[in-house]
Amino acid sequence: MTYQDTVNWMFNQLPMYQNQGKTAYKANLDNTLQLIEHLHHPENNFKSIHVAGTNGKGSTSHMLASILQEAGYKVGLYTSPHLKDFRERIKINGKEVSEAFVVDFIQKHKAFFETHSLSFFEMTVGMAFDYFSKEKVDIAVVEVGMGGRLDSTNVITSEVSVITNIGLDHTQFLGNTLGAIAFEKGGIIKSNVPVVIGETQPETEAIFIEIAKERHANIQFADQQEVEKDYQSDLKGDYQIKNRKTVLSTIEVLQQRGFEISEESLVEGFKNVIKNTGLHGRWEVLQEQPKVICDTGHNKEGLQYAMAQLAKEQYEHLHMVFGVVNDKDVSTILPLLPKVATYYFCKPNIPRGFDANDLKNIFISNGFFGESYNSVEQALSAAKQHATKLDVIYVGGSTFVVAEII
Repeated sequence: MTYQDTVNWMFNQLPMYQNQGKTAYKANLDNTLQLIEHLHHPENNFKSIHVAGTNGKGSTSHMLASILQEAGYKVGLYTSPHLKDFRERIKINGKEVSEAFVVDFIQKHKAFFETHSLSFFEMTVGMAFDYFSKEKVDIAVVEVGMGGRLDSTNVITSEVSVITNIGLDHTQFLGNTLGAIAFEKGGIIKSNVPVVIGETQPETEAIFIEIAKERHANIQFADQQEVEKDYQSDLKGDYQIKNRKTVLSTIEVLQQRGFEISEESLVEGFKNVIKNTGLHGRWEVLQEQPKVICDTGHNKEGLQYAMAQLAKEQYEHLHMVFGVVNDKDVSTILPLLPKVATYYFCKPNIPRGFDANDLKNIFISNGFFGESYNSVEQALSAAKQHATKLDVIYVGGSTFVVAEII
């Protein structure tokens, strides 16, 4: 099989949350445990950092990887979802896994995957851990896919566990209260492994403290630490301030555990996240005059941060290219979005994309103004046609909307 054939097989033969949503969710680790045994436990051959959280876990993971790279370590980075190409999920020092490795790994283990009906995500986790092991990385930053306790990544014992924050996302899997979701994400806290919590929240603080106590894990809340210096980063957006604090607390734990990370590595690591890791879609300015900004914020908290940032922009008129997936409760995000704007509704090109006309009708009935389009590209093109040089165009609502225009 070619690389494209292989990736198509992975996408089509097996449940993939990115495309299908709930039916792709496995509520146990049985498959993953069988898989890592089949692969001779690659996860035991490298050190790791495990990163969970409703928002900010992607940015936090990439910042950590960037800083560790600047410190001279060979750093694996496992994240999801991808924007353009599957290989974005698995990187070493910012370089994507080769097409040849992907093809060989799937061919070699295909019979096992089919026999055990492995999900797309389970296979991908196995591939990442196998790759990091074979390439002998010094440390891997491993981002949780969803939740934590039952996530396929939760077979590692890391140097430090990181939970950025808790918000109401993926409630159909993780529970519909912040406490229930905190319990799921707190599942990555391991016995005697320190944990860093990014944000102190009244509904979740006691839950994390209790889990950490049970597991004899040293716990600290990053937002309660005094930070003497605010580092400049190429990841723009005020919401990154919280993520930077989380990263600093995590780096401190790593230093205590023997990792050599200098002040210069911190400065350069924060400054060169995009260059070092290839991260895109976080308050990214795609062009000027008119200014086009995209952001992958897609749940209530993520959009709250993005809209607060958007409110600081200077413009004559605002154009919103907007689309969501069909498991999103649109009513929770409507109050966050600006009404003094023209909307260009679109459906991300995946099976669980929310119909653009249906989205338009919900918005119009709530006092918004706009038109629906057949694709994200058409919506952005229309926005550019209508915008003057002094306007701002915002593209977002879903990671998959952003993926189509980057």
